[in-house]
Amino acid sequence: MTPEAGAIHFPAIGSYGFLSDCHTSALISPNGSVEWFCAPRFDSPSMFGSLLDRTAGHFRFGPKDETAPLSRRYEPGTLVLETTWSTETGWIVVRDALSISAWAEQGGPKELMTGQESDRCLVRLVKCIDGEVDMELVCQPRFDYGREAAVWSEQGMGEAIAEGGGERVALATDLNLTLEQGQATGHLKMKQGDSAFVCLSWEDGIGPHPRSYPEAKERIEASRDLWRDWLAQGRFPDHPWRIHLQRSALVLKGLTYTPTGAILAAATTSLPETPGGERNWDYRYSWIRDSTFALWSLHSLGFEQEARDFMRFVRDRALEADGDLQIMYGIGGEHDLTESTLDHLSGYGGAKPVRIGNGAFDQRQNDVWGALLDSVYVHRMALGTEAISEKTRDLVRRLVENALEAWPKPDQGIWEARGEPQHYVSSKLMIWVAVDRGARLAAEFGRPEVADELAEKAEEIKAEIIEKGLKDGVFRQHYDTMALDASVLLMPLVRFLPPDDPRIRDTVLAIRDGLDDQGLILRYVTDETDDGLHGEEGTFLICSFWMVAALSEIGEATAAKKLCERLLAASGDLDLYAEELEASSNRHLGNFPQAFTHLALINAVSHVIADERRAETDPWTPTGVFSELMDQE
Repeated sequence: MTPEAGAIHFPAIGSYGFLSDCHTSALISPNGSVEWFCAPRFDSPSMFGSLLDRTAGHFRFGPKDETAPLSRRYEPGTLVLETTWSTETGWIVVRDALSISAWAEQGGPKELMTGQESDRCLVRLVKCIDGEVDMELVCQPRFDYGREAAVWSEQGMGEAIAEGGGERVALATDLNLTLEQGQATGHLKMKQGDSAFVCLSWEDGIGPHPRSYPEAKERIEASRDLWRDWLAQGRFPDHPWRIHLQRSALVLKGLTYTPTGAILAAATTSLPETPGGERNWDYRYSWIRDSTFALWSLHSLGFEQEARDFMRFVRDRALEADGDLQIMYGIGGEHDLTESTLDHLSGYGGAKPVRIGNGAFDQRQNDVWGALLDSVYVHRMALGTEAISEKTRDLVRRLVENALEAWPKPDQGIWEARGEPQHYVSSKLMIWVAVDRGARLAAEFGRPEVADELAEKAEEIKAEIIEKGLKDGVFRQHYDTMALDASVLLMPLVRFLPPDDPRIRDTVLAIRDGLDDQGLILRYVTDETDDGLHGEEGTFLICSFWMVAALSEIGEATAAKKLCERLLAASGDLDLYAEELEASSNRHLGNFPQAFTHLALINAVSHVIADERRAETDPWTPTGVFSELMDQE
C-alpha cells in the first residue's frame, strides 16, 4: 500500500479530539468514531485501534450516512467534546467524555483530581435540537491491538457485554441493539427535543454504569465541573492567549496518569513522523527529560500539586536505581520497555512498522541527570522554604556524581539517534546544568565547600563546551560537526550564557536561518545527522516553540511574537498539537497529542506575554518559567 493510497482512509492526525480521565484516553475522529482507546491504562492494548489499521476496531455514534460535522469544540475549561451536526433534515449535538468521579477518600481527603478514581466509563450523549435526524451506533471492539474480535452477549434492556483478548466491556444505551459479526449496532430516528445515550464501561465500571440518559448526563456534567474546578486552581493572565495556556494545561492534566503522577509523552503509538515512513514510535511512557519542562510549566501556571506528584514520580525512579537513570519509564514506574512490532497492523496511512514498547529505554543519554537536577532546583525555587528530605539531598549528590562520570562519554543525544554515539552539545549542556544546579543546591543545603567545588567543575565543563562545541561563533550539534541542532536553543533558557552574549545571539539566529522550513524550525537536517533512519521529517513543534522563547530571550520580541502567532494558528479547531508540523500544509505529524509540544507552548506563550507586559505598571510574571526563576537570584 502506498502512503498516498493509505492516507485517503485516515483522518488527519491533528483532526482528532482527545478525551481523558487521567487513567486512559480516547481519540475521536471528526466523523464521531472512537479510533484509539486502550483500557484500563493509557499503555494497555487497544480495543479500538482503527487509528493504526482501519480493521482494528472503532466505536461510532453519529448521524447515519454523514461524515462531516458542522463544528467541534471543547466545552470551555474541560475535556468534554461537543460535536454539532447539521443534516438535510435536522440538527443534533453529541457530547463525549471519559467520565471522572469525585475524588476517593482513602486515608483522608485528597487533592481534587489527584486522588480521584476513574469512572471507567466512556459516555456519549446526543440531543436533537431541530428537525429530525437518523442516529446510528456502531460499536466494534477488536481486542489486543486488533488481533481478536469481540464476542457479544445480550443482557437485555439495551445492554450487552463484549469479551475478547482476556478483556470484558459493557455497552448500555437506549437505542435498540443488534449483535452480529463482532459488533453492536443501533439506530434511532430522533425528533426535536429527543435525547439518547450510549456508555461503554470496563473493569469496575461495568456494574454501576449509567442505565438512562439522565444518569449519563449527570456523569458528564459532574466531569465537566471537576475539570473546571481543577482549572480554576491555576493562574492565567488576562490575555487573548489565555485560552491556549488553559487548553495546554488541560492536555497536560489529561496526559497525567493519576495513580503515579507520571506524565505521558503522548497518548498514542506509531503515528508517523514521516508520512508512510519508518519513524514511528510508542510514546505512551514518561520521559525523565520532560520533568524539567513539566515543572517549569506546572509551577508557572500554579498547579503545585501536579508538580509535586510528577516530581515524586521521577525522584522515586531515581531512588530505585541509586541515581543511575533510564531516559524513560512506564507510567506505573516500569523499567523494561522492550520494543516489538505489530506486523498485523497496516499502520496509519500505511506507515510501518507499528511499534509497542520503546527500544530507546536503555540508550545512553547523558542529559537525564541535568533534567532531573534542574527539576529539583526549579521545584525548590518555586516552592520556596518547603523542606527537602535527607533522602532527596543524598539523591542530589549521587545524581551529580553520575553526571560527572558521564561527562567524558558520548551518547545518543536528546533526539535518541539510533546511529553512532557522539559528543552532543545539548547533552554536554545538560551535564553542565546538573553540576551547576548541584552547586546551587549544595549552597542551599549549607555545604559551601561542596558548592564551591561543584561551581568550579561547572566552569570547567562550560569551558570545554565553548572550546569544542563552538565553531565560527555558533554552537553546533556535536563536537565533530558543523551541523546545526535546535536542541542548543536551550542554552539561553537554562542560562548557560547570558541571553545578550553574542555567541548565544548568533547561535539562535543561525538556527533560525539554517534549520528553517517555511518559517518553522527543523530539529536538524536529516542528511547531516546519523540518526540510523531514512526519510525526511516535518518541523518539530517543540523546536519552533523553543525558538519563540529564545528569540524573546535575545531581545527579538517582534520576531518571537510573529512566530508564536504562526504556531498558535496551526493548532486546528481543538487547539491540540502533535509532535511535528509539515510546514507546507500545516499537517500534524507524529504522536498526538504531544505533551512536549504543549509544555513548550506554555513556556513560549509566557515569554511573549511577558515581553508585551514588561513595560506595564502591573505586568503578569510567569514565575515558574525557568528564566524568571533564575533571574530572581
